[in-house]
Amino acid sequence: MSTTQGAERRRPPETSQEPEVRRDRTPTLAQRENRTGLAFVSPTVLVVLVVVVLPIAWTVLLAFQRARLVDIQGMGLLSNWTWENFAEVFTSPGFWTSLWTTLVYTAGSTAGSIALGLVAALALRRPFRGRALLRGSMLLPYVAPVVAVTFVWEIALSPQFGIVNELGTRLFGWDKPIAFLATRSHEVSLLGWDVELPLALLTVIAFEIWRYFPFAFLFLLARLQAVPAGMEEAATVDGATLTQRFRHILLPQLMPVIALLSVLRFIMTFNKFDDVYLLTGGGSGTDVVAVRVYDFLTARYDVGAAAAQALVLAAVLAVLLGVYFKFFAKRVQEEAS
Repeated sequence: MSTTQGAERRRPPETSQEPEVRRDRTPTLAQRENRTGLAFVSPTVLVVLVVVVLPIAWTVLLAFQRARLVDIQGMGLLSNWTWENFAEVFTSPGFWTSLWTTLVYTAGSTAGSIALGLVAALALRRPFRGRALLRGSMLLPYVAPVVAVTFVWEIALSPQFGIVNELGTRLFGWDKPIAFLATRSHEVSLLGWDVELPLALLTVIAFEIWRYFPFAFLFLLARLQAVPAGMEEAATVDGATLTQRFRHILLPQLMPVIALLSVLRFIMTFNKFDDVYLLTGGGSGTDVVAVRVYDFLTARYDVGAAAAQALVLAAVLAVLLGVYFKFFAKRVQEEAS
């Protein structure tokens, strides 16, 4: 009896705790979806980082350094800091003139291309024989190589053998051929007034309008096709004229698209370089800021000044877009709704 009780006292007490259950570490559906999304987004982020972010950061660094083209390989990232590049940009002769030329060129090209695209979209919205072929031909100026179309314009506007001067002297009584791309100012008589026209700049603006109106045409035509036909039919039955139908029915429907096109075309044209450079080389009053950046880089081999001018160009564009979104974007949305 005592032996049995002693054995029971020596027996270790049994633990009442259950073995710990291992938690399931399998990721949830949301976690798997997040990882899949990151896997798909990572290549795009990497491309944007390499193609966009790093060049912008490198441009900002160069804008504050004394950087010449021959010395750029041996330069460090944080050396030769200076503000002289911006001083050189703002005090260089012709900077403010080129900035004004850029604004005129951008505003004229943007408004003209959207207006011509709107006219083309209104003309081709109704079905008729050959409409598909005509729509396709509208895209030729936009899809054609810029070198080819600028060469065609140079030949057509040539004062020696251009077809425009040939028609002008024969049909319109021009006294002599006109060098459209090499004439800074041309005097014309309008209603008894002698007016000086910036001929080369207007020619470049006309080229920009002709080349990029298909871009606006595609957007506006797509929006016009989405307008319910019953709205115009009801207005016609009520006696609305063609102008009234456009003003009160079509234009409010098109305003959001026109606003978007205005922003996109303004950004694209403000930074435009190749069209102007191929047509005039920036001469004859067409010296836009983008061409000046190229001249700083190639003619003066001053990488720092070129980067500084590029930053100034970006800052001016950001200010103009900020003014637009502050004062006009909300108004356009209210009118459209």
